[in-house]
Amino acid sequence: MKTRTGVMLSAMMFMEYFIWSAWYVTMGTYMISRLQATGIHVGAAYSALAVATMVSPLFVGLVADRFFPAQKIMGWLHLLGAVLLIAATKVTANQTFYWIVLAYSLLYMPTIALSNNIAFYQMDDAGKQFPWIRVFGTVGWILAGLLVGYLNFAKTANSFYLAAGVSVALGLFSFFLPNTPPKGSAAQGGNMMKDAGVLFRSKAYLIFFIAAVLVCIPLAFYYSFANSFLDEIGMTNAAGKMILGQVSEGLFILAIPFLFNRIGVKKMLLIGMGAWVLRYICFAYGYGQPESWLLYSGIILHGVCYDFFFVTGYMYTEKKAGEGIKNGAQGLFTFATYGLGMFVGTWFAGFTVDRYQVGGAHLWKSVWMVPAGIAFLVLLYFVFFFSEKKQA
Repeated sequence: MKTRTGVMLSAMMFMEYFIWSAWYVTMGTYMISRLQATGIHVGAAYSALAVATMVSPLFVGLVADRFFPAQKIMGWLHLLGAVLLIAATKVTANQTFYWIVLAYSLLYMPTIALSNNIAFYQMDDAGKQFPWIRVFGTVGWILAGLLVGYLNFAKTANSFYLAAGVSVALGLFSFFLPNTPPKGSAAQGGNMMKDAGVLFRSKAYLIFFIAAVLVCIPLAFYYSFANSFLDEIGMTNAAGKMILGQVSEGLFILAIPFLFNRIGVKKMLLIGMGAWVLRYICFAYGYGQPESWLLYSGIILHGVCYDFFFVTGYMYTEKKAGEGIKNGAQGLFTFATYGLGMFVGTWFAGFTVDRYQVGGAHLWKSVWMVPAGIAFLVLLYFVFFFSEKKQA
């Protein structure tokens, strides 16, 4: 891969994840502040991204992969998405806001797969080259969070304007990316369920798969309400400090290749689930002090929570699937977790936050003990039923 191509792909990844971070992390805070949203409204808005996650593999497989160059369709999706991001700032009704976010999410989520396809098509050795390109996406996410936090954009429309501006930039930039022609083959999503269903012949994988869907319920609590929680209890620059979670994610991911074969997939998954329990206990007992070390610990644990369960889960899925159904298996895992699991989780989180509210104030200790309890039950389920040696 040429140096110029590598630089362009890195810039693409940087902007791709900058856009997502700029509006997504603080959307709940914005809705509560500007739209007087309830927990159910916030949960519904976050569920829109889950719906789009379930639809995007079909769009990419049935349309984008077969008929259009990836870089051109990504350009148009980002340009149209910028219009919707601006439109989201012009409405005052939560219902209208939801439909705009859903429409935007249906445009944005396919660009994740498209950006990966563009990058992979240009690479000589994806195993070595892709991580160095993809890491710029994490850098973009971190920088966007820092800007939103330090510029106090969390409660204003400026976070959406920031995302829209970069979306226009990436949309135009996409037309100059290296050509990635359509594959003209059968849709990757067409046989996803059929092909990947072979995985469920392994009882061990089926047990893991169920646990992965269930653990998305506590995951949804963090994505939907962590920023609102930290902001409400008085943590200064909450959006900027939440970036410590992404820094942690970047550091812990480096440990996964060394631990995956040394301690085994079961122990790694257990560590990840245990971290979810510990994180929410930290939030529950640290809420009385805005700058408590418990709150910072809960944020930093994001790296263990995400990497040791979801990144390990993707690696485990690839290992179990093999070459024949690898793409379908990964698509199914994403559909079930970030699609179905997050859809259920975001709605449940919204109902829970509204349930524990008195006189306009949230009972955050009670709120956070709910996902802690769910994560603990999933952990117990996994301990008792998962056995790779006996059931794989």
